[in-house]
Amino acid sequence: DNAMEGGAQQSSLWEPPEQDGGPGERDGGEGLPEVKRSQPLLIHGSSRQPPQEEPRASSLPSIPNPFPELCSPSNSPILSSPALGQGPPREGTSHVVKVFGEDGACRSLEASAATTARQLCETLVRRTRALHDHSWALVELHQHLALERCLEDHESVVEVQNSWAPGADSRFVFRKNFAKYELFKSNTSLFPEVMVSSCLEANKSMAHSELIQNFLNSGSCPEVQGFLQLREAGRKVWKRFHFSLRRSGLYYSTKGTSKDPRHLQYFADLTESNIYYVTQGKKLYGTPTEFGFCIKPHKVRSGVKGLKLLCSEDEQSRSCWMAAFRLFKYGMQLYRNYQQAQARLSQPPWIGPTPLRSVSDNALVAMDFSGCTGRVIENPNEVLTAALEEAQAWRKKTTHRYSLPTACHSSPLSAAIHRTQPWFHGRISREDTQQLIGRQGLVDGVFLVRESQRNPKGFVLSLCHLQRIKHYLILPSEEEGRLYFTMDDGQTRFADLIQLVEFHQINRGILPCKLRHYCTCVAL
Repeated sequence: DNAMEGGAQQSSLWEPPEQDGGPGERDGGEGLPEVKRSQPLLIHGSSRQPPQEEPRASSLPSIPNPFPELCSPSNSPILSSPALGQGPPREGTSHVVKVFGEDGACRSLEASAATTARQLCETLVRRTRALHDHSWALVELHQHLALERCLEDHESVVEVQNSWAPGADSRFVFRKNFAKYELFKSNTSLFPEVMVSSCLEANKSMAHSELIQNFLNSGSCPEVQGFLQLREAGRKVWKRFHFSLRRSGLYYSTKGTSKDPRHLQYFADLTESNIYYVTQGKKLYGTPTEFGFCIKPHKVRSGVKGLKLLCSEDEQSRSCWMAAFRLFKYGMQLYRNYQQAQARLSQPPWIGPTPLRSVSDNALVAMDFSGCTGRVIENPNEVLTAALEEAQAWRKKTTHRYSLPTACHSSPLSAAIHRTQPWFHGRISREDTQQLIGRQGLVDGVFLVRESQRNPKGFVLSLCHLQRIKHYLILPSEEEGRLYFTMDDGQTRFADLIQLVEFHQINRGILPCKLRHYCTCVAL
């Protein structure tokens, strides 16, 4: 039973000890145990108390519930003191978890000790009516340390929250992470040959792609090696060492690239640590490049002391190390998470008497934009006719590679219809665009559309390819009273930005790759 200082009367579950001058006495000699303000106190039953007597709820101190909308099924507006105690989470106990959106808005959720990151994400997807896919993630963010990491689907949210230091500026953020399972999709590019050369030499009969796939299917991690910058403890001095990730752990060589056991120094226990991206490395830690990451042991709860800061030469190298660390720590569990995520995509995201409609379901209707305003086509015969006319409009008729679509006179609707799309982010700067795409995953095909800061009437398509972000200017133009948009000086024309995006989701065009994933932010 727990009790807290400040109650109106002394609880009947506790009896003062004999006044024998023991260490439990206060200065006033009253024999009361010394307690810290606002801290739970574990009270042991007295021997004089009847053993069959059950604790009475009325004898426990009551704490006003700051979240009355999250009450338990009993609708009690009071959070009892056992739920607020420190220590490992207990089964059946409800905990309040705060989750922030990318816009800074916060939502409080009730979670049990067994609630996983995947379950919490699915709850938020339902409440925000977002499009259901496996790219939604819960990110652990330590703002004071500029560290962040994506929680794995099987991790306990309450357990992670309880590991934070009291008063630390730490939080959960709900956002997209398209790179979450990219290691199972583009494994050959994620593990370049130069960084897994030791494995290739030991298995000369196997191709690079086949070797990496065998490691992933078995839930094991290939031996990764390469140069990293290491920050000396307590100093902002960085030194370059050759690191090797082996089955026994992470090592670095004190003599060049030597693999002699005499020159290998054990660096970190990855099974008892978490791996974080460093978001502001140059500002806080003086990293040589922007591609920093950190190994944070579980015993380090706050402060910089104890952090193992590393820095790679480019994004490809950092992505390889981060993927290898995840495989090393979680092994087959990571592959099972990916398989379960793939299986959920083929099932309804939620089951109920009135299933919610996703964004894609609402968009799958036939529309007619031939007039000044759009309308929904409900007649099936008319839908087929419109589809044939649109297909004919895309055929090559002139010297242009693609002709202008069906006549569409400029109107406020056609000029601003893109503002309703989730991939349009308005007047966002180039720097903020790169940060947003970087946070949601540097995966081929991640994109967004924004207003151009240099050209008042133009737009910009920002696209990620080969872990680099490229920007393409979209200019509006008029010809014979018709408005169209183009990225290649009129060679390919589109009636609006929606047609431009939908075309490049199917065809690469002048882009280095197709548009696959759009950056989006949901309001919590």
